Amino acid sequence: MRIYVIGTRGFPGIQGGVEKHCESLYPLIAREGWRVTVFRRKPYFDSDNGSITYNNIDFKDIWTIKEKSFEAIIHSFIAALICIVERPDIVHLHNIGPSLVLPLLKLGWLKTVVTYHSPNYEHSKWSNLAKFILKTGERFVSMFADQVIFVSKTQLDKVPCKNKTLIANGVFTPAPSDSSAYLKDIGLQPKQYILAVSRFVPEKGLHDLIEAYSSLDTPCRLVIAGDADHETDYSRELKESAEADDRIVLTGYITGEPLNQIYSHARLFVLPSYHEESWSGKTGQGA
Repeated sequence: MRIYVIGTRGFPGIQGGVEKHCESLYPLIAREGWRVTVFRRKPYFDSDNGSITYNNIDFKDIWTIKEKSFEAIIHSFIAALICIVERPDIVHLHNIGPSLVLPLLKLGWLKTVVTYHSPNYEHSKWSNLAKFILKTGERFVSMFADQVIFVSKTQLDKVPCKNKTLIANGVFTPAPSDSSAYLKDIGLQPKQYILAVSRFVPEKGLHDLIEAYSSLDTPCRLVIAGDADHETDYSRELKESAEADDRIVLTGYITGEPLNQIYSHARLFVLPSYHEESWSGKTGQGA
């Protein structure tokens, strides 16, 4: 049985929630005996991270333009054409933008599953035209997907689909790191900093976090781990705001042991996002 995956930039080591979701999920599926092929966006991979396999997963690196408005749809369209030719048992799409190719996949008589991660059209980075296109992708999910997986109960209840289910995002619990070598390299002390981990986009609320922190009289530092996928006026202004306060540390995108150390020794973790919700297994409600 073969699954082809559309809608992620790719992995391993690429920043993004969908990317980390896919990097965690598909090795588990491959372990069950499924043949998984992931379409990656070629501009994000080179000789350093461009291996063609990872944990029993195969990659197809497909060209696309590296520009936020067209990157996903161009890549998804090319990947959909390949799916029609190679005919996997299931095409698994991630989020509503790449789901614009659902009619094409259904014309090819392919079975489709969509994971609905978020209502992207609510994000302020998109123009009115882009928001309209994303809402069209959402309608295609309702009309054409054979199965829809929601990670949020709010969206599960909101979006009408004929076959839908809720599978909240999980996490592998890492062993806390005893080392603080990376912290020392960037001038930090354990338990003496507040941590946020995020991409530099408006909906993550980092500008509010920096503004609130800058008004505090505290020796506890603020560490923001992450960066922009595409440099924008917002990301540049965010970095300028951070540089204006010498208590704020920007690590850039980090992963592996440095990220584990940053998490392990933080005094407080902050998620100022406008859209993400937590999940309570006890009540079954988003919070």
